[in-house]
Amino acid sequence: MKVNKAELMISAVTKEQYPQDGLPEIALAGRSNVGKSSFINTLVNRKNLARTSSKPGKTRTLNFYSINNTLSFVDVPGYGYAKVSKKERASWGPMVEAYLSERQTLCGVFLIIDIRHQPTSEDVQMYKYLKHFELPVVVIATKADKVSKNKRPRHVKQAKETLQMEKDDKMILFSAETGQGKEEAWKTIKQLT
Repeated sequence: MKVNKAELMISAVTKEQYPQDGLPEIALAGRSNVGKSSFINTLVNRKNLARTSSKPGKTRTLNFYSINNTLSFVDVPGYGYAKVSKKERASWGPMVEAYLSERQTLCGVFLIIDIRHQPTSEDVQMYKYLKHFELPVVVIATKADKVSKNKRPRHVKQAKETLQMEKDDKMILFSAETGQGKEEAWKTIKQLT
C-alpha cells in the first residue's frame, strides 16, 4: 500500500479521548522494546513517525496513528521489563483491557514478538487474552534478518508451539532492516479492515 499521509492523531488514556472518526483500527501489542515502533515506521516508510527508543517502556498511552485517513494503527503500551513504577504499569492494564474489549472499530491485533527468542509467558498470556476476546490475531515475528535462513523454521515452530497458536492464525516473519514481511503485513491489514 502506498502511504501518502501518516500522523499521530492522539495519545489517549481514556475512552473519551479516543478518535471518533470511525476508521478501522489495527492494534499493535508486544513486549517493551520488541520493535513495534520500527514496525510502524517501516510500514509507512517514515523514520520517526513512531518514536523508537533504546529505553523500554516509552509508550505509556494508546497512540493512535492515522494512515492515509483510511485506517488507524494503535500502539498499546509494551509489557515486560519497562522501568516504570509498578503502580504506573498496573494502571496500563485496565486502559489496555478497556480498549481491546470494548472498541467497536478494532479489526484485529498484531502481536509482535522477537523471533530470536522464545515467546515469554507474557506473550503467551497476551495471545490467550486476545483469543478470549475473539479478536483476530496476527503474530508479527520481528528481527527475522538476525536469524539465519536455515534456522528460521525452527524458531517459527518454537514460537507457534510456545504461543499454542491456532492453525488459522497467521505468523509473518518481519524485518525492519530488509523490509521482509512488509507486503504481507499490508495484504493482511487489507483483509482485516
